[in-house]
Amino acid sequence: MRVLLIEDDPTLSKNINEALLAESYTTEYVYDGLLAERMLKKKKFDCIVMDINLPGKNGFDLCKDFRLHNTSTPVIMLTAFGELEDKVQGFDCGADDYLTKPFYMRELILRVNSLIKRHKQNNSTTTEDHIMVAEDITLNDAQKKVCRQNIEINLTPREYQILRRLMEKNGEIVSKADLIKEIWGTSFGANTNTIEVYVNFLRNKLDKPFHKTTIKTKVGYGYYLDIK
Repeated sequence: MRVLLIEDDPTLSKNINEALLAESYTTEYVYDGLLAERMLKKKKFDCIVMDINLPGKNGFDLCKDFRLHNTSTPVIMLTAFGELEDKVQGFDCGADDYLTKPFYMRELILRVNSLIKRHKQNNSTTTEDHIMVAEDITLNDAQKKVCRQNIEINLTPREYQILRRLMEKNGEIVSKADLIKEIWGTSFGANTNTIEVYVNFLRNKLDKPFHKTTIKTKVGYGYYLDIK
């Protein structure tokens, strides 16, 4: 398993690198966001651990641009900030997990292991031509493409994952806690309003322009697609 570490603190970078090597990971590390961007375009990794405050190009911009050509490789963001707004921005840029400094190396290793395992499971269950349809909505999981009434809709990775899960359930209710656990793992507690924010983003793209109310809320239970 290959991990790319993007961290400009030499001491922290060294400690993380040693912890990953002790778990038999192959690691590469860089200290600059622009250098990391070039490396991400040339090589493939099983997981990426990146700091937010980087010279050259910060982690938010680096992750957002990386997701334009890679929507699946797990990304863990490291930051000295612990505010909810910073976490939401990180996830909106395409991060899969978020760890606030200082942290235990063991916790980082557990999260890397969990993300890589989930990524492998998702890849093994996705067929090359997996297409889901709900009324006039079409989701092509191989191309990560969503259309409604034959009009392509640009979704962020998190919005896409929420829609895919709702379409998989085919009208059945999916709880907020289940969506958070499946999409963000254990990095967010179910008491946050993060999922409501992203469902609202999704509604504004998928329903509002088409004068539809497909994504419904069952108060106290969760979300479902109202499909006939």
